[in-house]
Amino acid sequence: MFQFQYTIKDELGIHARPAGILVKEVKKYASKVTIDKEGKTVDASKLMAVMSLGVKCGNEVTVTVEGEDEGTAGPEIEKFFKENL
Repeated sequence: MFQFQYTIKDELGIHARPAGILVKEVKKYASKVTIDKEGKTVDASKLMAVMSLGVKCGNEVTVTVEGEDEGTAGPEIEKFFKENL
């Protein structure tokens, strides 16, 4: 399991456009990716689920990557968060 915490820096939070890009990124990997915000956990490969979290700038999320390619997927997804969110 690969897990990291990230504080959202994008001033609009995870709104439609970055959520869509995030879902595309997550779908590149075989591992299951979840995002947790304040105790609510959603599947990061589902656009509406990600948007339902209502993540705003300054919110901290926990991202968990579990599966056969977690060693590759985890660091790549963490890099994606740092570069885009």
